[in-house]
This record gives sequence, C-alpha cells and structure tokens, in this order.
Amino acid sequence: MDSTSTFGIDQATGVTHALSAHGSDWLWAVTAVYLVVFLVLLGLCFATPEADRVFHYLFTCMLLAGSTIYFAQAADLGWTAVDDRQLFWAKYANWAVSFPAAAIALGLLADVSWTTIFTNVFSCLLWVVSYLCGSFVVSSSYRWGLFAFGTLAYTILAMSTLNESREAAQRQGQGMARDYMVLASVANAAWLLYPVAWGLGDGSGTIGVTAAWVFVGVLDVVQTPVLAVAFVVLSRRWDYARLNLNLSESRSGWHAGEASGIHGSSHDDINGNGDNGKDFARPDALPLQETAA
Repeated sequence: MDSTSTFGIDQATGVTHALSAHGSDWLWAVTAVYLVVFLVLLGLCFATPEADRVFHYLFTCMLLAGSTIYFAQAADLGWTAVDDRQLFWAKYANWAVSFPAAAIALGLLADVSWTTIFTNVFSCLLWVVSYLCGSFVVSSSYRWGLFAFGTLAYTILAMSTLNESREAAQRQGQGMARDYMVLASVANAAWLLYPVAWGLGDGSGTIGVTAAWVFVGVLDVVQTPVLAVAFVVLSRRWDYARLNLNLSESRSGWHAGEASGIHGSSHDDINGNGDNGKDFARPDALPLQETAA
C-alpha cells in the first residue's frame, strides 16, 4: 500500500501500527471542516452586535485551536511511539481546549454559578489528563486505573450538564430549557463515546490507528464544529441582555449605561462618576449623597 497521502505527506516509519495514507487524508478532511466553520463563524462575528458575541468568540477559539492541531496531525506531526503503536498526543491538546470551552458555553447558557462552571472545567481537564497519562502506560493494568479516574470525571461533567444545568435553564423559560437540552444533548452524545473510542484505540489497541482516528474524528466534528453551528443558529433568538450574557462588549457595563441614556463626561473618574455625581456604569445606581463642605 502507498505510504504517501494525497498531499504528499510521508507516513510514519519505525512503528508497526501507524496511520495509513487514507487515514491522513481523513485528517485533512476534518481539518477542512474545522477551517470552513471557523471562517464562517469569524465572519459572523463582524455581523453580530458586539454585546452578543460571547459564544461566537468562544467557539472561534475552539475551532482555530482544533484547525491548527488537526493540521499538525494530518501532516503526521504531534505523535510518539508507544508499545510499537503511533500515539498522537496532539489530540489530547485539542480536547484540553474543546472540552472545557464547550462546558463553559453550556454553563453560561444555563446561568449556573461560576463555581459550577469551574467544577465542570476542572472535570474536563482531569478527564483529558487521565486519558493522556493512561495512553503512555505500557503493558500495565494501571492504564485502566487512569481510564477509570478519567471516566469518573466525565460522569461528574455529564451529571452536571444534564441535571443541575438543565434545572437552571428551566428557570429561564421553556424555550431556553428546550434550546439548552438540544445543545447539551449534542455535546453529551459525543462525550459519551469518547471513553469507548479511547478504550478501543489508545487504551487496548483493539482497532488500528486509522480506524481509531475515523472514530475520534467523527466525535470531534460533532463536539466542536456541529456544536458551534448549533449554538450560533439557536442564539439568534436569544435575548442576551435578559440572559445576562451581553458581556462581550465590556466588563464595566458602560454600554448598558449609554443604552439607558445615562452619560458621563470625558473626565469621569475611575468609578464612572460624572459631574452630576451619578454612576453611569450601573443604570440602577442611586445618586451619591451630597456632603457638607
């Protein structure tokens, strides 16, 4: 079989189980999907009100990172030999970006607490690191111990995004709860199969490197480009101000003050207090009480 891919990339040597030329072509195809969705989303950033871009920015970062990493993998980079098998460590870097970013997006939409979002991000990172470390363990049952810890972290993540976050989303109305469950179901459908893909691929070597990449590639496409498109499409009917998500324009809230007709002078102090003694950064702020000279 030809050891050179369609793009002229020489395949790995020195390992018995390696990515085939057709496998490399598949990775180039996934790279193209990531890039196309990234460019579309980047363009939409300029057509979307600045205060409504939080999910656009989040998924643009995810897609750019995924495009870069998939490009490297398709070019046969970002791997090492483990137990005579080609192990792509770069995919774990992709997961370390995409899993937490998806968890943050779901947490923001559901309006859960920052502590819940932090816990979900931590669970994502523990999950990825456990699988990464387990993939480097050669001929030892300790590999499956790390797999168990990683899968436990995923279970915590799934319980949070499908239970606690769902209940939080329901407090925002049936329409938002429906949209949240659609998005959470897409993410969790992919997340559910990652342990299976790892167990058959990097974990046990039951399936070949190319077959494992077909499996993982499909999951990555669902978990990042498909989820990104679903978020952007559904977000067109969301009221970001009502959801307290209009935070991509400023952190101080000055745009909210202007929208309410409250303006400060160009010489306002650091607290946003103008000559009239009002805090325009918060439209609901009370006037400061005057003090005697």
